[in-house]
Amino acid sequence: MNSISANLNVMIKACEKASKILIRDFGELEKLQVSKKGPRDFVTNSDVKAEKIIIEELKKARPNYSIISEENGVEKNKDISNSWIIDPIDGTINFLHGIPHFAISIALKSDNEIICGLIFDPIKDEMFYAEKNNGAFFNNQRIRVSKKNNLDECLFAVGKLKNEPGFTYRRSGCAALDIAYVASGRLDGYAQSNLNLWDIAAGIVLIKEAGGIINDIDLNSIKNIKVLASSSEINAKFIEKLGNF
Repeated sequence: MNSISANLNVMIKACEKASKILIRDFGELEKLQVSKKGPRDFVTNSDVKAEKIIIEELKKARPNYSIISEENGVEKNKDISNSWIIDPIDGTINFLHGIPHFAISIALKSDNEIICGLIFDPIKDEMFYAEKNNGAFFNNQRIRVSKKNNLDECLFAVGKLKNEPGFTYRRSGCAALDIAYVASGRLDGYAQSNLNLWDIAAGIVLIKEAGGIINDIDLNSIKNIKVLASSSEINAKFIEKLGNF
C-alpha cells in the first residue's frame, strides 16, 4: 500500500467495518425496514446502522472533530476546523432494489478544504481514495482521469437534463461512484445538480488528485449543490454540450 495519513487509515478502517453490515443486509433485502423521508429520499435500517458504526470508529480516533452526515446532520464539536463528511449508503434506491451499485463515502474537510476522501463499493470490493498532494488511488493503484478529447469516444454520467446533450451518457443512481469512475478514467465526465455535500465531498479531492477538473463548490452548503467534473482535455466540450443543466 502507498503511504497514507493516519486520518485516511482511520477512514478506511471505519469504512471496512461498516461495509460488513451492508454486505450482510444486501443479501437479505426482504428483511429490510424502510421508511420514506421525502419524495425520492429513503432511509433503511442499514443506513442508520452503517452510519452509527462509521461515526463511532471516527470518534474513537478523533473525538473532537465535527461531523456532517446524511442521517444525523451537522454535529459541531470542539474542533470546528475539521469535519468528517459521511454518506453511509450513496445509492440507497439501488440498494433497496438489489442492484449492486452503491457506496460508502467519507471525506475530511479541514479549514474549508477537502483534504482526503474515500469511496468504497463493498459489493465489488473497490476502494477509491485520495489525499491532497498525495495522488488518487484505486485499490492501491494510482489512477488518472481519461485522456480522451473526442466527445464521440467518451462516456459520461449525468443527472436529469433539460435537453438531450448529444453525447453518450448513463444514469447510475450513485453520485459517489460516478465521480470515482471519472477519477479513475472509467467515465470521462460527470454532471448533476441538486446534490448533497455528503454525496460528492470525497469525490472533490479524488478528481483533483487524479488530474481532473471540478467546478468550485461552496463547502458550507449542505444541499442543492451542482457538480461538473471531467478531464481537462474534454472539459470545455463537455460544458458546451451540456448547456444549462
